[in-house]
Amino acid sequence: MSFDFSKKSALRPLILVLAVFLFISVAASPAAAADGNFIDTIVDKVYETLIEDDRYQYLITGLQNTLIITFFSLILGLVLGALIAVVRTVHDMKGKLKLLNLIARGYLTVIRGTPVLIQLLIIYFVIFASVDIAMVPVAIVAFGMNSAAYIAEIIRAGINAVPKGQFEAGSSLGLPFAITMITIILPQAIKNILPALCNEGIVLLKETSVSGYIGLTDLTRGGDIIRSLTYEAFIPYIVVALIYLTVVVILTYFVKKLEVKLNAS
Repeated sequence: MSFDFSKKSALRPLILVLAVFLFISVAASPAAAADGNFIDTIVDKVYETLIEDDRYQYLITGLQNTLIITFFSLILGLVLGALIAVVRTVHDMKGKLKLLNLIARGYLTVIRGTPVLIQLLIIYFVIFASVDIAMVPVAIVAFGMNSAAYIAEIIRAGINAVPKGQFEAGSSLGLPFAITMITIILPQAIKNILPALCNEGIVLLKETSVSGYIGLTDLTRGGDIIRSLTYEAFIPYIVVALIYLTVVVILTYFVKKLEVKLNAS
């Protein structure tokens, strides 16, 4: 199914809400009440909040950090999640790797059972407390480890969805279990779960909004800095929300396109 921006765009409701709130916000201001010119007042408020003193640069820097953290965290999550999924699958099918499976299960329980914000704070203020390290790599490690716990279960479900005959086919060809897993099973599993992995990336993008708790200027933190400088909360936070929404809508569009191609293949 194609994504029709003219009929199904998720931007319309938010734009309507933005217009209503802007109207209420401006109408309630003394300047608007004095001259009654709402459009000029809106333009002035946007200029004073974002353009003046180049405050929009906080949003640009924050967006760059958010995208960097999301991208590399997803890669780390894929690598670590795939290892955990393979360990658990090997244990379930062969009964081997008992110690590693126990560690993997404990890891999944802890990571999935605690908030990502707490994990971020522990990693930055406890684990790396005595280390002089940039905040972006710390955020990548924290979000990557968190994402790995969910990606591992996605990959494991994809492996379990592959017919058991594929394992038997690899065995009949004399291939070791590890080679069968890497060359036969994982490629089929990845194809089945690729849309779910892309959706996990979208979720990860939004989860990075808590990065500001360690002082990192992500997109949300950039909006908060502008609010603290201008004492104007509405415009910066709405703009931040619109940026997130735009990125998510674009990513969702490509995920839907990917699903169509995978279903057709």
